[in-house]
Amino acid sequence: MPKRILIIGGGAIGGVTAARLARSGHDVTVLDADREHVQRMRDPGLEVDLVGESHTVPLIAVSDVSELSGTYEFGLVTLKAPHIRTALKPLVEMQCVDLFVSLGNGLVQNRIQEVIGSDRLLVGTVSWGATNLGPGHVAQTTIAPFALGELNGAMSERLESLGQVLSDVAEVHFTDNIQGQVWSKLLLNSSFSGLGVVTGLVYGDVIAQPHGIDVAIALWTEGYRVAEAMNINLDVVAGIKPRDIAVLDPKDQPRSMESIKVLMSTLGPTKASMLQDIEKNSVTEVDVINGGVSAEGRKVGIPTPLNDAVVAIVHRYEESHGRPHPDQLLGLASMPEAE
Repeated sequence: MPKRILIIGGGAIGGVTAARLARSGHDVTVLDADREHVQRMRDPGLEVDLVGESHTVPLIAVSDVSELSGTYEFGLVTLKAPHIRTALKPLVEMQCVDLFVSLGNGLVQNRIQEVIGSDRLLVGTVSWGATNLGPGHVAQTTIAPFALGELNGAMSERLESLGQVLSDVAEVHFTDNIQGQVWSKLLLNSSFSGLGVVTGLVYGDVIAQPHGIDVAIALWTEGYRVAEAMNINLDVVAGIKPRDIAVLDPKDQPRSMESIKVLMSTLGPTKASMLQDIEKNSVTEVDVINGGVSAEGRKVGIPTPLNDAVVAIVHRYEESHGRPHPDQLLGLASMPEAE
């Protein structure tokens, strides 16, 4: 049965999701602050490249919450972390969304919870890729599933209903361990997206640099130690068990190196979204990716010096102090590892 859906953030993931849902007959509205993007989504429509086929999909799109009316069964939150509070607070005050769904990067669901609470929140991870090609134009770059879950791990009618909706976008997997899914993806992003933005390189080229693979493994291991201290049951990510990359003992090193090579065979060409943000002079999500690892590490007493350093470097870039460069790896590699 078609649902009334609000897409909160019409960027790459939000735009592709909106187009696929609208083409499947759902009543979709996109809320996005970029007025030019909104206008083009309306007329002539969002140009969307869907892995081998292209469509122009006219959408209901608005740039201000005052233009919304009625109630939406699901609000899919696909905007970047720095804009969460500003975007969600008026929606909560208007009481126009029944259930919010976190579909962002890092620990963005923590920020969403701060605004809306946990009772009306469902959480998902997005494994398929998309890119923003300019106002009114997005592309889906890979095909992969959603993972969806309740924060308490239960299966519920509302989760099943969400799954039915999102199955019109991509394959859906339900999980009783959504926190494990979120943290496994966080290890991937904090290690490779983090180093991608620091160096200005795609994932595979980061690993090919002197010190690149060692720093990536050390970042991954920091995050793994934090997740372990939080009793997070980590899940397979991109076909790899997180433990296979973490180096908790010197004898783990060969297995870790081999697992990284397997990972790069599929993810090597990936360009970090945070790097794309820096190239556009936009604020990144480093505070919920590497900063998310750091914040949770402080809570459980696990030091995260490399993640702290990545956050500091990216903040300097955001303030126009320096640009991404592979030479940053040397400084990171010279730091003492967390114990």
